[in-house]
Amino acid sequence: MGKVRPILVKRLARELLSRYPDKFTLDFEENKRLVAELTDIKSKRLRNRVAGYITRLVRIRLRSEQEESEEELSE
Repeated sequence: MGKVRPILVKRLARELLSRYPDKFTLDFEENKRLVAELTDIKSKRLRNRVAGYITRLVRIRLRSEQEESEEELSE
């Protein structure tokens, strides 16, 4: 089974990714710094969870883009 994340973490992560799609990368530490700058989250645990989920979403997005480009090349 997958990891369970609170709705707040998912909502914040998706909102930040939609507002700043090009700022976030695969680097968790960089994403953690960006989350701290772009939000007013005081809790270290919540900030880390949001940054971790953003890192995961970026990885998934890059993987799907890579698969799409490979499919286009094979056609």
